[in-house]
Amino acid sequence: MAHTVPPLKDPSLLIEKAWINGAFVSSQTGQTFPVHDPATGAVIGHCPDLTPPEVESAIAAAAAAFPSFRATTGRSRSALLRRWLDQVLSNADDLATLITWESGKARADARAEVSYAASYIEWFAEEAPRIHGSIIPASSGPGRCVCASREPVGVCALITPWNFPAAMVARKVAPALAAGCAVVLKSAGETPFTANALAELAGRAGVPAGVLNVVTALGNTVAVGRLLSMDRRVKKLSFTGSTAVGKILMAQAAGTLKKLSMELGGNSPFIVFDDCKGLDDAVAGALAAKFRGSGQTCVAANRIFVQEGIYDEFARRFTEKVEKFRVGGGFNEGVTHGPAIHERAVEKMEQHVCDALAKGAKLMTGGKRLPELGGNFFAPTVLTGMTRDMLIFSEETFGPVAGLFAFSTEREVIELANDSEVGLAGYVFSGDVDRVYRVADALEVGMVGINTGIISDAVSPFGGVKESGFGREGSKYGIEDYTVLKAVTLCTKLDSDERGR
Repeated sequence: MAHTVPPLKDPSLLIEKAWINGAFVSSQTGQTFPVHDPATGAVIGHCPDLTPPEVESAIAAAAAAFPSFRATTGRSRSALLRRWLDQVLSNADDLATLITWESGKARADARAEVSYAASYIEWFAEEAPRIHGSIIPASSGPGRCVCASREPVGVCALITPWNFPAAMVARKVAPALAAGCAVVLKSAGETPFTANALAELAGRAGVPAGVLNVVTALGNTVAVGRLLSMDRRVKKLSFTGSTAVGKILMAQAAGTLKKLSMELGGNSPFIVFDDCKGLDDAVAGALAAKFRGSGQTCVAANRIFVQEGIYDEFARRFTEKVEKFRVGGGFNEGVTHGPAIHERAVEKMEQHVCDALAKGAKLMTGGKRLPELGGNFFAPTVLTGMTRDMLIFSEETFGPVAGLFAFSTEREVIELANDSEVGLAGYVFSGDVDRVYRVADALEVGMVGINTGIISDAVSPFGGVKESGFGREGSKYGIEDYTVLKAVTLCTKLDSDERGR
């Protein structure tokens, strides 16, 4: 079936520029990069490949806008975010079209992402008026207290990934604006058009010039990342992406001791015990955790551990469901899973499958490219008989490849699950309340889903431990990463000579 892109209701939301100081601009050098539809390889359009001096102008605009924006009230920033939220919801169909077009995500997933993005804007609109500190009685004696207050950290550099081109923008920008910060957002080179549309909608909502800037780059990405992490005017850097790149940015930021938030790689364990409440529920949870967004999510179940007594039946039911998936272009009716983002992603999936099969795994379904659909399509795959010497055990596949590992005891599976340098998310299916708490406590991850395969929520703190990074996004804690704590010691007791005046 032909992959037909529906026309935008508002064609002006497809913007081939960068957003700096309240205006869309082209590169002064004329450098651009193409943005491709992953389903067809066709060029959607071009965006400016900005150079560091051009990105410096965005930093300067943010630094100039920050003093007046930080002086606004939480209530006024809340109203501003509400207006942005209204714009996003009014243009939800077009945003979903852009997401599917440039990321390849199935249309249903794209619509869900717009709602997910909107939930962060709404949440932080509600949190903006509630940023406060505390009054602490001083220990040095009566007549003294300490006022601890939260202030916006300053200019924030935000670097977002391609797999959630709307939600990751909202999850970073909304709390920054709610706290009173100014922003320079570096959007992903694969998916810049969704971020540009969100910037346009923010402008329509009345976000002041310079408060939100969106810079685009692909060939110059490394140089731009170096500038954002090293410029002294930038007081905070938030990055979502690979652990390797996160370490580079951290090293570069060390010279200015920026505040950092790092949401990095994952290798999430999904554990199913034989006392789970229902095997079909566990299968459904694993399908959601593994194959959402064609497996291209940082919290995707990368290692699925199933207790021996139910392993074969779980594998059978799981495979039956996967075989019912419909792969194709995201705009096609009935498609459940779209293409990978690019050829490199497909190569990694193929490498992981070939490695597993060479080491004794059994292929239940999939395991191959789908060239009849296009160069970036890979069949949803299930492998059984997995062992810890296979690449899938230690590396994040980031694709629709599910490896099923058998285990015997609770102690064994905890050791297997924690045998990873990263610790973003984990999932546990069991009907034993004691076991649920015991295992959740033992897992070395930042987030745990109990009897569910979906854990992302605006109200929940999102982030990991170990080499999955630090800092939290979403929830009441997410806004704190965009503030600094100031302590003011107040003396209310007058000296004896002051009393007589």
